[in-house]
Parts: sequence; C-alpha cells; structure tokens
Amino acid sequence: MRQLLLFLFLSTSVFAQTKSGQNSPPLSIAVASEVGMSEERLSIIDDMLLDAIKNKEIPGAVALVARKGKIVYYKAYGMADNTANRSLEKDAIFRIASQTKAITSTAVMMLWEEGKFRLDDPISKYIPEFENAQVLDSLLEDSTYTTIKADKPISIRHLITHTSGIGYGYIDGDERIKKIYEKAGITDLFTTEPLTIGENIKKLAKLPLHHHPGEKFTYSEGLDVLGYFIEIVSGMPLDEFFKTRIFDPLDMEDTWFYLPDAKVDRLIPVQTKKEGQWAIYANPSVYDVDYPKTGAKAFFSGGAGLSSTAKDYATFLQMYLNNGELNGIRLLSRTTVQFMMANQIGDLWGDSGSFYGLAFGLVDQKGQNKGGEGSIGTFQWGGYFNTQYYADPEEEVIGIIMKQMQDVKSDNTGWKFRQLVGQAIDD
Repeated sequence: MRQLLLFLFLSTSVFAQTKSGQNSPPLSIAVASEVGMSEERLSIIDDMLLDAIKNKEIPGAVALVARKGKIVYYKAYGMADNTANRSLEKDAIFRIASQTKAITSTAVMMLWEEGKFRLDDPISKYIPEFENAQVLDSLLEDSTYTTIKADKPISIRHLITHTSGIGYGYIDGDERIKKIYEKAGITDLFTTEPLTIGENIKKLAKLPLHHHPGEKFTYSEGLDVLGYFIEIVSGMPLDEFFKTRIFDPLDMEDTWFYLPDAKVDRLIPVQTKKEGQWAIYANPSVYDVDYPKTGAKAFFSGGAGLSSTAKDYATFLQMYLNNGELNGIRLLSRTTVQFMMANQIGDLWGDSGSFYGLAFGLVDQKGQNKGGEGSIGTFQWGGYFNTQYYADPEEEVIGIIMKQMQDVKSDNTGWKFRQLVGQAIDD
C-alpha cells in the first residue's frame, strides 16, 4: 500500500511539474520603452481612471498591462471600501467569478492531454445522473413542467463551450429556468453552507435543458459540472487539483477558492451605489458577503468560485501567450493551445466579430476591424463583479482591469482601458 501511494504521489508530482524545453521567464517589471510601448501614452490610462472615480462610475480599480512578458503598467486608484475609507492597493484580492472558467477549462484540457477522456464523450459516462437529459417544453402554473427527450447526450465539449443547454439560475435569461433552478435549490456562484459541488451537480443533472445539446450557445453552469468531473477523473478535490497542478507551478500564490487567514485582509468588498454614494453590495439571492472568508469552505465552483489578483491572473494569461509554458514548466502543449483557440461553436455567435474556443471568447477578422478589440486571435472574458481581461498573441499584450462592484450601469472603464492600451504600442 505504501508503494502504491508513493507511486501515485510521484505520478501526480510529475504531471504537476512537467519540465519544458522552453524556458520563458516569469513576469517581471520593465520600462515601457523596452518592449515597444509609450510611457506617455500609457499615462492616459491614469487620467481615464481618475476621471471615472471622480464621476463615481467606479469606486476604484487595479489595472495591469504587460507586453512580451514584462509588466509596464501596474497601478491602483480609488477606494477598496468607501464606507471604511480604505484605499485600494495593487495586491488587492478580487472575487473573479467567471474568470474562474478559463482555469477550469485549462484543468479539463490538462486531463485530456493525459488521455483520460475524449471531448465528445457523453458526460453521463462519468456522472450517470446526466443520462436521459430532457429539454424544457413548458412550465405550468403550479411550477411543474413538461419536457421532451434531448436528441443527443450532453458531451464534455458541449459543457466547456456553453452549448449543453444547461442554464444559469439567478442570472439566466429565461425566467422559467430561473424558477425551476430556484425551486430545486441550485447554488449558482458560491456559498458558505456545507455543500459540495457533487451534491449540487447531481441536483442540476435532473433539471431540464434550455435546448438540445449543441443547438445554441447558452451561458451556463457547465463549468461547474466540469469542476465535479475534474474531481471524478483526477481523484482529487478541485481546490487541490488547481493548487498542485496550476497555481503552484505558476507561482500563483494569491489565487484561492477560500483564502488563508493571512490573506483575508487583502480581499476587497463588492460595492454598489445607494443614493449616489458607494455602499457595500448585499444580495442574498446571488452573493454571500462572507465568501470566501468564512463558512464551511466545502463548495468549489468551477464556474465562479475563485478569488485572485491582477498579477496572478496576468501570470496565467502569460502561460497561454507562451503556448502553454512558463518558467520552464509546461502545463499544456502548444498543439493543445492551438486548437483550444480555434472556433468551437461554428456560427452560433453569428457575425459578431468573435467566437468561442475551449476556454475563452476570441476576436476574429471582423472584431479586429472594429478597432479597440485587439488583433485576430485575442482571447478574453470577465467576471460578474466587474473584472475584465484580454491577451493579444499578435502584439504579445495582456490587459487586466479589476473592479469590485455590482448593479452599476455607468462604468465605461472596460472598453476605454482596452482602447488605451492599444494606442500605447509604440514600435
């Protein structure tokens, strides 16, 4: 038994610390001109953020710009907590919500590289509760509903590309699905209650789908399903898999589902506007103010559960710009990253200027031609509490802007930041 455990430990260690023939250094600070960017033009970001704070569009923000593996802009402006008169610092920890999805997708693809499954395997092969999936037909007045049988099984690819038909509870666009999820007691984001993702996903599997798998793009809890799938396939709790297989190798020391006590003070609260003033946001239907500080610390949401810093997330994105490697450690093969960045949803987004791959939304030719979106192949996403990121492989640029707010409709800093980063390229 000791020999078996030692073998399993060594096997996990090998996968977690796979050395690469490439050796891209970790992100470091540099002068903008060293990597073909203008310090003067980057300073326009300062003015934009200060104006947004003055005009009460945002309470504060941390912004980071990196090019060619060098951080050339990394600043904090405004307040972390207006009610406590607490200033925002660069190393502030933010609830990154849906920015968790790309990390979960990465974990899925790491296991795929080990030959654990095929992307078009039905998820019911690993989570039997998804057998015989049903599509919602009608919701009756007594809150019961009728269904029709799905025309195909839900696959892992469907889940990772938001084409499974699974919904998203509180933030779902279909009021019928919202009611069904609420009645079933589905947890959408995170909780301090003693609930596991396995328990949540098994309940979710019994509920009807929006549509037949593969038929449409419907933003969903598919990445939460895959979080549980990772636990099943790897034999490890999701938080442990993330830490040992992704965060430790990349030195992402500030990215957690539940923060260690020594880091709790760096977590900033979510704010909103009340009578023109910034106040702590509280909405028990969707957001537990004590997460991720206290509680049972048992629920690991693969779709929305992580907290992190701008620097840590930039490190994660730099690994992708390096085609799966950082600091001599390879998480993914260049060949895997290549097809992860390919269009996986066909024309489901229409002529929008972007498409979805296996971890990110990506810019196409039309998106590039719009201006302000980045080059073809730029990958991007954001989080529910107003965090945004993108990485442009052509220009080797990363842009991250972190805020922590909800129910605020006046914020224009996301698109302005991206536009201003682009105009600062000077080579």
